[in-house]
Amino acid sequence: MQDKKKFVSEKIKMRTNARLAAVQATYAIGYGAESVDEVIMDFVKGNVGRYVIKEDAKHQEEMIALEAMDTAYFSALVKGVHARKQELEKSLSAYLNEGWLFERMDATQQALLLCAVYELTTSLDIDAKVIIKEYVDLAYAFFTKYEPKVINALLDQISRSIRPIEN
Repeated sequence: MQDKKKFVSEKIKMRTNARLAAVQATYAIGYGAESVDEVIMDFVKGNVGRYVIKEDAKHQEEMIALEAMDTAYFSALVKGVHARKQELEKSLSAYLNEGWLFERMDATQQALLLCAVYELTTSLDIDAKVIIKEYVDLAYAFFTKYEPKVINALLDQISRSIRPIEN
């Protein structure tokens, strides 16, 4: 039984790492000169996205190596977001309060929301609350202010609209 639990935990960690890398890759694709396939290969080979910056108890930053990711899930997520980017942006814009524009959001926030909404609309075998929690946790890795709360509220609203049976 212990081996099965360890496998599930490893699988979950690998999916979490794939989501983090997908947000980073989506950002890179949006603001870089490389193609989707080139960015994916850079991440899969470990050329980029291998480390994150973490603050220790003394508020000093250190580089932490990431554990392995689910590369197939990562690739599918990045390719799917890129293939449906305009549709996803239009959908996200429809949920924003009047006066808020998707284009004016922070680029990292945009990438995170694109990945999250793509997953909410395509990964119907994963509970929406799990997807939302994963991306809100990622938001806390990137932001310290109100952004994670905004992302949580927005994803919850979108989830209730597109997955009303679960809520």
